[in-house]
Amino acid sequence: MNSSKLLKWNVKCGIKIMTWSLILILLDQVTKILARIYLKDQPSFVLIDGVFELHYLENPYAAFSLGKGLTSVFLIVVLILTVLFSAFLVYLAFRLPSEKRFWFVRLLVILFLAGALGNFIDRVRFHYVVDFFYFKLINFPIFNVADIYVVAGAILFVVSFLFRSSVYEELFPSKKKKSSDPSDSDTNHSS
Repeated sequence: MNSSKLLKWNVKCGIKIMTWSLILILLDQVTKILARIYLKDQPSFVLIDGVFELHYLENPYAAFSLGKGLTSVFLIVVLILTVLFSAFLVYLAFRLPSEKRFWFVRLLVILFLAGALGNFIDRVRFHYVVDFFYFKLINFPIFNVADIYVVAGAILFVVSFLFRSSVYEELFPSKKKKSSDPSDSDTNHSS
């Protein structure tokens, strides 16, 4: 029988994931408050000349300023998708097994949830996201701590999927059932 590891509620694991997510969200929000206090209406604060600086930006668009020139309908869709994605992550947080081999899946949920909700809070409160990290050397879009969580989560997901895909197969088994009984086969027809 091919059953999913996600069948049972795991409140203890879910509470740990939510706690760590809240800690990361708080860290993100504190950095944004500090950026508003010390960087808003100020020249860029250069950390490494010509390479990296702190530059205050109120970003009304999607991540890394994507969506410039698009309508407010696009931004509403982004907010709805963020809510749906976050709801799925919260559900997943309370369904993940506690075994050690699933530690990185729990980490992914924490990073994605903290990143999504960190920027969501700004969008709801201010109708923009505060960004302030700027890699001037490569003119990379200005970003924030929540963006770092999402990007780190995405990189970890790709790496873990490449090297630990069996864990995902345990969590989300395919619906195809392989049978050893020849009578179940479509190729075994009687005439």
